[in-house]
Amino acid sequence: MYAIVQIGGHQYKVAENDVLFVDKQNTDDKTVTFDSVLLLKDEKGAVKIGTPVVEGASVTATIVDTVKADKVLVFKKKRRKGYQKLNGHRQVMSQIQIDAISASGSSKKAASKKAAPKKEEAEAKAETSDLKSLTVAELKALASERGLTGYSSMKKAELIEALS
Repeated sequence: MYAIVQIGGHQYKVAENDVLFVDKQNTDDKTVTFDSVLLLKDEKGAVKIGTPVVEGASVTATIVDTVKADKVLVFKKKRRKGYQKLNGHRQVMSQIQIDAISASGSSKKAASKKAAPKKEEAEAKAETSDLKSLTVAELKALASERGLTGYSSMKKAELIEALS
């Protein structure tokens, strides 16, 4: 099983027990979960390609060490002017080891279970988002259908508030 994961703006092909050097991960925990899985291939050979990410897939890794990458030298010179400048830079990297690749992540399921009791709030938000997509003229027509008064001088935000 392998996956292509986006970590810090870079894409990596990872499999279980791989060791990678990625941009520094700022976490207090030793374990990190990456949810932006772009492609997933399981043991059976089935490939799931995300649009842009595979839903529910995640990669769990352990931070082994924090190290510095090789030095990159930047040399600037202007000819015939006596100007020379040499700068060096060492990028801080995290060494991670891939522990598990999951096709169905637990964090997404936990979030959906928490969202289920608040279904009424979700419907109210969906209704207001539907109202936001309407034009002012359509909102005024809807207000007249519902029997609201004074809607002709209202702005779009006021109409949405009155209708929801």
